[in-house]
Parts: sequence; C-alpha cells; structure tokens
Amino acid sequence: MKISQGTLILLMFMFAGFKTGKPAWMLYSKDGKKVKYEKMIRNVGDADIILFGEYHNNPVSHWLQLELSRDLFAVKGRELVLGAEMFETDNQIILDEYLQGIISQSRFEAEARLWPNYKTDYKPLVELAREEQLRFVATNIPRRYASVVNTSGFEGLDELSEQAKAFLPPLPVEYNPDLRAYSSMMEMEGMGNHVNENFPKAQAVKDATMAHFILENWSQGKLFMHFNGAYHSDNFESIYWYLKQQIPQLNILTITTVSQQDLSSLDEENEGIADYIICVDDDMTPTH
Repeated sequence: MKISQGTLILLMFMFAGFKTGKPAWMLYSKDGKKVKYEKMIRNVGDADIILFGEYHNNPVSHWLQLELSRDLFAVKGRELVLGAEMFETDNQIILDEYLQGIISQSRFEAEARLWPNYKTDYKPLVELAREEQLRFVATNIPRRYASVVNTSGFEGLDELSEQAKAFLPPLPVEYNPDLRAYSSMMEMEGMGNHVNENFPKAQAVKDATMAHFILENWSQGKLFMHFNGAYHSDNFESIYWYLKQQIPQLNILTITTVSQQDLSSLDEENEGIADYIICVDDDMTPTH
C-alpha cells in the first residue's frame, strides 16, 4: 500500500511524540477539557450532521477525518453520508460516475476540478466512499458563481440561467452581515481593494450553498459528515447558521482545528469555538 506524504509526515511526528512524551495533538471539549477520542465517537454518532473544520494543509486534520469516517461507518453503515467543500456542485455527476465505477480513476482525476492537495488529503476519503458504496456530496458553489457575487452582489445570481441556478441554493440568498464570520472580513488587513461590501457575501454564498446541499442529501436517521475549512463552521456560524435557519431542531456537532505551541491546555481564545477542538502542535509540517 502506498503511503501518502501527509500520512508519512503524521506518522513521523506521532512516533517522535511517543518517544519524547510530546504529543503531536490533543483533543479538547468546548469548555477546554481534555477528552478521549473514543468519547467523542460515542457523542458524535448520535448527531444528524457533523461539520468537521480543518486546516487545509494539516495532516492531523486529514488523518482524523479518515479515522472518524471509518469509525462512524462501523456504527452507521450506509446511513453515513460524506460531503465536502473541496468539491463544487457542478462536479457531482463526475464524482458519482467515479464512485459508481462508471469512469476510471485517471479520467475522474483528469476532468474533475480537484484541489492541488487532493491526492494527499482528500483522495483517501473519496476512496473510502467508493469502497463502502457511500454517498459523497459535492457541496460548494462553483467558483465562477462566487466570483459573480464578489463582483455584483447576490443580485448578480439572478442573471444566471435556470440550469446554472440548479447548482445554487434557492434565491434570494438569506444573509446576516452581523455574523462575526462576515463582519470580521471587512476588517481584514492587507487585503487592499479586495474588501468591499460584496466580499463577505461571496463567503456567505459558499456557506449557504454548502448548507443547502447538505440538507438536500440528509434525511432523518442518516448522519452527514461534512469536511470544510474551519472558518466555515467555527463559532457555530456560517454553514451551521444556515442549517439552523432551515431546520432549527437539527442536532449539529462541530469539530475544529487549532494550533498551539503548548498542547498541555487549550488557550482561552480557542475555547468555545466548536464542540470538539483538535489542538495541533505549531511545528506540525504541512502537507503542501
């Protein structure tokens, strides 16, 4: 079996941690208490939806995504549904064709718009879905339409064809500019002329799209685990907010990733941002 670069890096760090007594990561609850992985498994298995917030280049995030998917499959079987920000909604057909064995791996990887770190970080999840015949949902808005919002606001989406709108959430898109996830974007430094009133709207339309297609592929009794950048679900906002706007009674659990120099306790600024917090050593080598 070929070991990916990210997995090899992680194994090296974990082995070093065992030898020196310095772990590569620790798991914390929302209130900053250390928690065992096994306890998290028991709790998240009862959820309707899990939002797993990652650092895109962090091998611990990606390794735990795979391990959690395997462990939840052992409990939920094919009632487990996977989905990810890293796949855009107009690529669902080609993703389905690959998962169903209609097209080859090489054809899928050549024609789908895959992230540069797909092979090291997301391919194992797709292959798990393929092997176990799990549904894997492409949830993110096509980038060209997020760009439309960034240029013309939500109103720009009205000009799209009905075929294009099939890849979007229902219009008009609900938007709360007071959510910290969006208001803070207007305060970002070093963004030059890129920050205008439409900039956070382009982020919001991504969150709204992901929430919409999560719910389109979830039903009572299923567990949908969604992989996204931590910013899309931290502080119980963004995707979480859109999901709750549509079905307030949903049992949604969030997982996020943070990094610290000292893993012995969770920094105060990292408390409360998710139900479970993966705290990774600052020195962790990125996957790309």
